[in-house]
Amino acid sequence: MALDKELLEVLACPQCKGPLEYREAQDQLVCHACRLVYAVRDNIPIMLIEEAQPLQTG
Repeated sequence: MALDKELLEVLACPQCKGPLEYREAQDQLVCHACRLVYAVRDNIPIMLIEEAQPLQTG
């Protein structure tokens, strides 16, 4: 189940307040500016900086 479109429109990175890319297949939100990945568990975005993972490239 995908996140609500209206919720995605208002969500921002808690660190830089920038836009997030929703990756539905991986259940994650990505901030390209901070290079952080926020998990989505049971359709709830986990927007805690200390729980974010570094964005893997390649």
